[in-house]
Amino acid sequence: MEKQISCGEEDGSGERGLLHTWRGYSYSTTPERVLLSRPVLQAALGARHGVLLVEGGQVYSFGELPWKQNQTSSVVTEPVLEAVLSEQRVVFVAAGSAHSGVVTEDGGVHMWGENTHGQCGLSGLSVIPNPTPVGVLNSVATPPPTVTILEVACGDQHTLALSAKHEVWAWGSGCQLGLNTSTFPVWKPQKVEHLAGRHVLQVACGAAHSLVLVRCLPPPQEPRKQDKCGQCHQLLYTMTDKEDHVIISDGHHCLLGVELDSGEVKSALEGSPDQSSPTEPGPSMPAQIPKSPTSSTNPEFAPPPESTPASEPQNQVPASSQEPVEPAIEYSAEPEAPVTNEEVCVEASETNTSEPDSCRATGGKSFPYPDEQAVKAYLKRLSDHALAEHTTKTPSTLHSAQLSSDRADCFTSDPLIPVAQSVTPMGSALNNLVVSCASAVGERVVSTYEALSLRKVIGYWVPGEGRERVEERLRQEEPIQGKKSSSLGDIREEEAELSRRLSLPGLLSQVSPRLLRRTSRPRARAIPLTPGGIIEADAHLPSLQTEVWSWGRGQEGQLGHGDLLSRPQPVCVKSLNGKEVLRVAAGAHHSLALTAQSQVFSWGCNTSGQLGHMESPTTLPHLTELSDGIRVWDIGAGQQHTLLLADGDCIQPILYYSGQQVKEVMEQTEEEEQTGEYTQQPVLLPFCMNLGYVSSVCTGGRTCAALTDRNVMGFIASLHELAAAERKYYCKLSNINSLLLQPLLKLDSLSSALGQSSAGLLQNLIGRLGRLSQLTGQNSASLTSFLRRSRDIRGLVILEDAHLFLDTYSEYCSAVGDLLVMGGFQALVKPCHDVFGKGAEVVQKLSKCSEEGLPLADILAHLFYLPIKHLHEYGRLLLKLATCYEVSSVDYQKLQDACSKYESMALHLKRRRRKEAEYTLHFWKSFPGKMTDSLRKPSRRLICESSNKALTLQNAGRFSVNWFILFNDALVHAQFSTHHVFPLATLWVEPISEENTGLYGLKVTSPEESFTLLASSPAEKAKWLRSINQAVEQALSGLGHDGIPPSTGVTQRADPPISRTASYTFYKDSRLKEATYEGRWVSGKPHGRGVVKWPDGRMYTGTFKNGLEDGFGDYVVPNKNLNSCDNYQGQWKDGKIHGFGTFRYASGEIYEGSFQDNMRHGHGMLRSGKLNSTSPSVFIGQWQYDKKSGYGVFDDITRGEKYMGMWLDDQRQGNGVVVTQFGLYYEGAFNNNKMMGTGVLLSEDDTTFEGDFSEDWTLNGKGVLTMPNGDYIEGSFSGVWGTGLKMSGSYYKPSLYDSDKEKAHALKLGRLAVHSEEKWKAVFLECWNRLGCDSPGQGQTTTAWDNIAVALTANRRQQRDSPELLSRSHHKTLESLEFIPQHVGPVTLEVYHTIRRYLVKACDTPLHPLGRLVETLVSVYRMTYVGVGANRRLLPQAVNEIKSYLSRIFQLVRFLFPDLPEEGGSLADPPKDKGGSDPAGKQLESPKPGCVVSSSALLLPVLLPRLYPPLFTLYALEKEKEDDVYWECVLRLNKQPDLALLAFLGVQQKFWPVTVTVHGEKQQVLSSTKDACFASAVENLQQISTTFTPSDKLQVIQLTFEEITQEVLALLKQDFLWSMDDLFPVFLFVVLRARIRNLGSEVSLIEDLMDPCVQHGEHGIMFTTLKACYYQIQHEKIT
Repeated sequence: MEKQISCGEEDGSGERGLLHTWRGYSYSTTPERVLLSRPVLQAALGARHGVLLVEGGQVYSFGELPWKQNQTSSVVTEPVLEAVLSEQRVVFVAAGSAHSGVVTEDGGVHMWGENTHGQCGLSGLSVIPNPTPVGVLNSVATPPPTVTILEVACGDQHTLALSAKHEVWAWGSGCQLGLNTSTFPVWKPQKVEHLAGRHVLQVACGAAHSLVLVRCLPPPQEPRKQDKCGQCHQLLYTMTDKEDHVIISDGHHCLLGVELDSGEVKSALEGSPDQSSPTEPGPSMPAQIPKSPTSSTNPEFAPPPESTPASEPQNQVPASSQEPVEPAIEYSAEPEAPVTNEEVCVEASETNTSEPDSCRATGGKSFPYPDEQAVKAYLKRLSDHALAEHTTKTPSTLHSAQLSSDRADCFTSDPLIPVAQSVTPMGSALNNLVVSCASAVGERVVSTYEALSLRKVIGYWVPGEGRERVEERLRQEEPIQGKKSSSLGDIREEEAELSRRLSLPGLLSQVSPRLLRRTSRPRARAIPLTPGGIIEADAHLPSLQTEVWSWGRGQEGQLGHGDLLSRPQPVCVKSLNGKEVLRVAAGAHHSLALTAQSQVFSWGCNTSGQLGHMESPTTLPHLTELSDGIRVWDIGAGQQHTLLLADGDCIQPILYYSGQQVKEVMEQTEEEEQTGEYTQQPVLLPFCMNLGYVSSVCTGGRTCAALTDRNVMGFIASLHELAAAERKYYCKLSNINSLLLQPLLKLDSLSSALGQSSAGLLQNLIGRLGRLSQLTGQNSASLTSFLRRSRDIRGLVILEDAHLFLDTYSEYCSAVGDLLVMGGFQALVKPCHDVFGKGAEVVQKLSKCSEEGLPLADILAHLFYLPIKHLHEYGRLLLKLATCYEVSSVDYQKLQDACSKYESMALHLKRRRRKEAEYTLHFWKSFPGKMTDSLRKPSRRLICESSNKALTLQNAGRFSVNWFILFNDALVHAQFSTHHVFPLATLWVEPISEENTGLYGLKVTSPEESFTLLASSPAEKAKWLRSINQAVEQALSGLGHDGIPPSTGVTQRADPPISRTASYTFYKDSRLKEATYEGRWVSGKPHGRGVVKWPDGRMYTGTFKNGLEDGFGDYVVPNKNLNSCDNYQGQWKDGKIHGFGTFRYASGEIYEGSFQDNMRHGHGMLRSGKLNSTSPSVFIGQWQYDKKSGYGVFDDITRGEKYMGMWLDDQRQGNGVVVTQFGLYYEGAFNNNKMMGTGVLLSEDDTTFEGDFSEDWTLNGKGVLTMPNGDYIEGSFSGVWGTGLKMSGSYYKPSLYDSDKEKAHALKLGRLAVHSEEKWKAVFLECWNRLGCDSPGQGQTTTAWDNIAVALTANRRQQRDSPELLSRSHHKTLESLEFIPQHVGPVTLEVYHTIRRYLVKACDTPLHPLGRLVETLVSVYRMTYVGVGANRRLLPQAVNEIKSYLSRIFQLVRFLFPDLPEEGGSLADPPKDKGGSDPAGKQLESPKPGCVVSSSALLLPVLLPRLYPPLFTLYALEKEKEDDVYWECVLRLNKQPDLALLAFLGVQQKFWPVTVTVHGEKQQVLSSTKDACFASAVENLQQISTTFTPSDKLQVIQLTFEEITQEVLALLKQDFLWSMDDLFPVFLFVVLRARIRNLGSEVSLIEDLMDPCVQHGEHGIMFTTLKACYYQIQHEKIT
């Protein structure tokens, strides 16, 4: 035998999957073994036959098989193979009375057997001899896809299938199909629409009924507003508050909705999805009624018109959106007498009192109102009155009214039977009544909540309604009642549900809202029984939140709805809600449900005792009677018997049987069978111990079967032991909940006994216990199904999701510890005595505490620590499983690891965490009381304290008392009456060496204090140092409370890190007082990234250095007046704003630029206002100490003016230029923010004034006014430009020849503007500063390179933190910039190119200082010359500004590369080839190409493309007139065909092309040919508009000339030299045909920015030719 057992393949077929069958329960019964060559995986039994699934997916049948045609006898003793299925791999089998079904691996269904009623789903045949595929098709879709099926169930005349989408499909005959049809048989599988949208887990078929197990729907997320009509949005209820009563009307008739009759209501309600769970808010309206909600007020029982006070109870009560909703059953089962006196009796049997969470389980307390006596008396009178009427008129109803003063008895145990309760007028009951009424109703009536809750609390009876009407109505409503579905949350006992419903006695409806307003009261905090909305732990775990739905024939009560009626559609079995049903089984006429607590509910036919109990009625589920400690985990239901598989005292499972005894004699008649023996309760089958380990049971007809395994190597036994232990443990946890916690929670005085904090902790503990309990329940269910099906150890949840269990236990342990530390168990003693009596035996029994005479508090603590022991159990059982494997195997390793995890966690929780909690509790008992209150916290644990004077403060006064207490989150220094708490996360401790001092000192540093502690001995010093360091380490790791569980594998360091992340609130530092800092620390100072929040709302997020803001930070300052915030993002230094940043002011202004010492200083841009707000403006320029000083550009967008000039102290001062949107241009002096002094003013039409100004646009003094035609006036002027000017002077009209004066005027522009070298000095200075120079050119080149490297590295790091800031290409650029171009000796052409390439990349990224400079220059340039600044008069300034940029950047470049020759200097050893080394041809324009260094050749390619748009716009404006003349001529001449134009331009005949190539084929040039001659040259020249730099444009011209030459050479077929006379007309032809729109602007741009060294070379001549062409075309006359 192999030692290794994996999934059992190796362990021989004789060991696994053995099948035994038998009948009855007598002692003589012996099970027969069914012999098969392979292990049986699943068996299904029908009335007289069986189907078996064996390993490998084959199927065998045995028993009576009358449908097999070729069989000699229809009874088969030996199983026969269903050969038809041998091709398929079957995964599931099912057997009905006389038909069978299987499901294959791919989800297909095969059926065979009896088919008279269509139960095999195949039409036309009454018998199907062999398995035949049945197509389950979803007919809704087209084409209909095949539905994948997981399992099938077979009944007498019907079959159900469960699809992979967890929907149910049915076929066959009878109402048990649940289909909306009355035509039977149904041959084709159809979907059971009533279960649509629900997640079905299992299906089961009885003879004529069906059961399904459904996972509860999650509570709806969005609570709708329910008090309005769903269609017309009008209020459903109106409420009128009269003096002494409230009139509530629900007479809303939706005009859009359609009224339903009662039948429709019924059917609509039956299919409604569940309302919602009690712990979650949610709508309780059936979502499937699309009509208006009022439509359920059925017309035939509408109230008589005269009944004013109230009207019909409505079937759907819309739940108020915020409160938990209970299943609403609003109809009383007992007829009530009509009440007279126009009063409406309040009948609140089990209605929806939606109390908010906060008032759960708080119970009655005294009222805080002065007139409470009056209120009580009034309410008492009301209840007496109602009670009197109630008793006198209808004595018959009293049996249902429980008259009891004990509150607990008010709650019935079964939510299906509504009870009309009356309460005798006794103190406690009345008090409860008042309180519940007030709390549930009052507050919301008062807030005029549209009578919603009243409607929930009170069922109205209409006065004047006859007795018959009531009964008739009840009869009609009864079926509806049972069919409303509701899904309960995780609530174990109904007592809990019911205690939250309000059972009111007959309270009169005329309780005025004012009265209710007075009685409503503030409520204590709730302790809900279960944590709200526990999440299902994991996808691997089965759901415990389930419902059972049933339908079909109900004459034996097998549907479980409390009646014998049939149900044609699925209906939820209400009484099983919240019972955590895991599995259902259906016998012929009875049904079973198995719960997670290992109990079995049974209902239906009990003629043979098959229900296992003698309870009545059998129409409702009741528990089968099993002795304590018997936990059932598999069930089977046959024709008249039930088989249960359970855990007993030993590991081996045991079998119980209840039902009919089957006689061995086969010839029994039917009558005898009816009167045979049967069981009163389940009987233990004596032979079960001989069978081995039973893994599942099944029954059918009169037969029972059990699948068993032999225990190989102890593996099977260990698995069974693990599952049994988990089931037992879950039952234990459920008992703690139901026997201890539930009764306690019902106690009214619980919250007050515990106090606020402990109540919260108990709530938390109960939540954690609920979570743990749920996880255990799910795990036990998962283990049970694991036993039933697979044996692969990898499917075990406790292995796969060990972390889930460990975390849950750890959290639970913390919750118990917290309650213990706060003395919560002590506080629970009194409530326990109140509930369980003085001895509190329940607690004793549950805790199984071995010690005698322990106080109750200790017993409670022991009880709550019990679950921790279960972790040992996990460890032990996993180890046991591991021993069944080879030590080298993976599974062994896995089990070993999990085992050690659970063991170490158990030890850690038990020894360490529990001990700490107990030690801390002991300490608080002895600690002086005053400080306890402020220091005692739930999660705080004591580590050590210095009451033995082992630790003292150095330099303390003689009489001072210094007591140091170390907790797991703080070090407390306590003195006589004060104490100071130092949080551990921000505590640094280091030992002081003893050499010099001889003292055993510890230096303690906290953010605002540091002190020295002296220990009494080296051992004490070491102990405290170790303790503090460990505590700090744990506080930092976030495990302050839990310690480090050994399982996490964290190795504890001896010393916590000097640098750490922590949070701290300052209490005395002047700047940071009361601010909270959260972030990185180093030795007591904030250092690294962090966040500071001040109480006044200020907040800084960014980096710190030695306690001060330093580096990049984001600072927000709220501005209360403007109701907004100032926000700064940028650089800081030594706690001040310093460097580059963006400041967004609350006023809406934004400043972007440099700061120094919290002030704007350096270059920056200030934007004010939005474009549409009052005064938008933009300033960009230099700042000094928060004021505009130096050169700057101010764009006043409202006035449409732009100022470019000098500033001083926020005022325009010095020379400047102003342009306006109306084309006015001023240049001159400014003083005190005004135009004052000499200036020049030009208007759009060239009218010019030159002279003195006194104010903006105001002339005052001498001057010359020149007209556009050249006339001028000299004299003195005064007045505002554009209005009337006063003048005295002389008028001159110059003669035609005397035009010098005009020229003189024109030349003066730009003299009074700021010189281009003076502009943007701050921008260049900042760049020099970044390179480490104080002023331009002063500094070390090496330092500059170091600074560049630092800047790039820092930016790379920032980019790594937030990669989204930069693109990929940017990233590459940064990488390539890390290599500095190195060279030795003079600069050669090659080195020059390397430098050029480096500069191109450097200027490409703003992270490089040069790139930053270029980016800033581009933005200031655009700010200057875009918008209003696009004024043609500014062209010369714009050009000069670019030239000054070039020279200043070149200065920087020569500083970085000192060997570079100066402007115009030559490079060393020019190469021999003609510039071929530079493919881009940027250098080709020089006479000796590439030999001369020039700033324009080096830098224009980088700079000009970015500045091109504004610059070219200025050129276009300047050349507008000339370009228009030129363009008109071009258009005119281009109308001519090629030959005509060549002739017109005087091109010599020999240069005329004879043939041209068009689209690759040669064509003759005809007289009509157009745009074909010299086409390639034309195309070339057109590219001049797509280039930016003059050198690129010249390159284009050169290539054009080359193209022309090529074409002429091909024509002449001989060498040929151009003369200008020949060339010019041809080139002119090409220029005309190129049709370049702004040729004048292109020419001017090349001329202005051309490299000086090129002017006299080849390029120069070509450029001159182009220029000549331009002028020629302008002045062309057509002759």
